[in-house]
Amino acid sequence: MAEGILGLDFGSKRIGVAVVQEGTRIALPAGMIERKNREQVLDEVRKLLRTYRAGKVVVGLPVTLKGEMGIAAEKLMKEMEWFRANLAVPVIMWDERLSSKEAERVLLDADVRRGRRKEVIDQLAAQRFLQCYLDCSANAPKE
Repeated sequence: MAEGILGLDFGSKRIGVAVVQEGTRIALPAGMIERKNREQVLDEVRKLLRTYRAGKVVVGLPVTLKGEMGIAAEKLMKEMEWFRANLAVPVIMWDERLSSKEAERVLLDADVRRGRRKEVIDQLAAQRFLQCYLDCSANAPKE
C-alpha cells in the first residue's frame, strides 16, 4: 500500500474518523469531526487527507440488516455526490452494518463510562469498517 486511507463514519452531529497510515494495513481511530456544515466538514477532511497523505476515503454506508439501501443510506449517497465532486481523491462507500453496535459492545465490555463512550464510539465504528475494507481488499482476487 503506497498511501494512507481515511475512514469516515458520518452521523448527524459527528463524523468518526479512522486512518490507515502509509505502509500499514491496520486501521486506527483518529478523532472526530463535529458537523456544522458541509463546507466545514470538507475543509477538515481535506486537512486530514494532507496530514495522513491519504489517497482515498472510505465512507461507512448504513445499509439495513438485510443489506438493502434504506432512507439513511439513500440520504448519505446523495450527500457523498457533493463530496466526490469536491475532493481530489476517490470516495468509496463501504457497508458499515453493525459497526456502531460492535464498537459499543467493545466499550461496554471494557466498562467505559457512558460519557466517554459517546466521545469514542464514532471513531471506533469508523475503525471497524475501515479494517474490514482493508481485510476484504487484501483477500480480493487480483485481476
